[in-house]
Amino acid sequence: MALKIKFTDLPRDQLEQMAAAGAQIEECYRLLGKTNANVVGQCLANQGTFYEYDHYPSGDIYDDQHGSQYYYHSHRDDEHGHFHTFIRAKAMPKRIKPAPYDGEEVRPLGKDALCHFVAISMDGPGKPIGLFTTNRWVTDETYYSAQDTIDLLDHFKIDHTYPCLATNRWVTSIMVLFRPQIEALILERDKVIADWQEKHPDTDVYEDRDLEVTSEADIDVPKQLSAVRQAIVSLGKAA
Repeated sequence: MALKIKFTDLPRDQLEQMAAAGAQIEECYRLLGKTNANVVGQCLANQGTFYEYDHYPSGDIYDDQHGSQYYYHSHRDDEHGHFHTFIRAKAMPKRIKPAPYDGEEVRPLGKDALCHFVAISMDGPGKPIGLFTTNRWVTDETYYSAQDTIDLLDHFKIDHTYPCLATNRWVTSIMVLFRPQIEALILERDKVIADWQEKHPDTDVYEDRDLEVTSEADIDVPKQLSAVRQAIVSLGKAA
């Protein structure tokens, strides 16, 4: 199910950033299309046999300058696989602290702390079809509150050439173009976790294997970009 976003309610500068990100995605598709490539294939190239749950490329993709990270893997029905996106402690403002936790599980902290944003679901031809958030145990993240996680989105950027400049720019741009949906899904994630904890008071909710996906929505790049461009035109007329 697609989330309903009223684009004309968004600030014009955000819409322009989203439009620029959409144009970057189109350019990535154009460049990759010249060799019949796609963003997923660039992650799987020269990686040997594609196994469920393994991370691709091996060792993940990490931008040391921006503390940003992603990897691709597969294990869910109705998709080819998905990208998991993160930011590590290096890029986090000092005011950002892990969410309170009194359970027994050991979490990555200090310089190893990391925050998971969303996963980007992909179809067989290598196009994005959805976004989803997960419970803490799924990615072994540190876990931050919804608002802190949303604030950290501003710092996500992959800005180097491995495994492919076009793929890295594509992932970075998806996070901008679909920022309204990502924020809504992160807020829904915390609500779902809180509701689950209330119904299961004796369970460490963050480690409960019965709670894996915490929010999910369909996405479509052409539709999103068209809506953003139309909103910019509408705001221009209103002014």
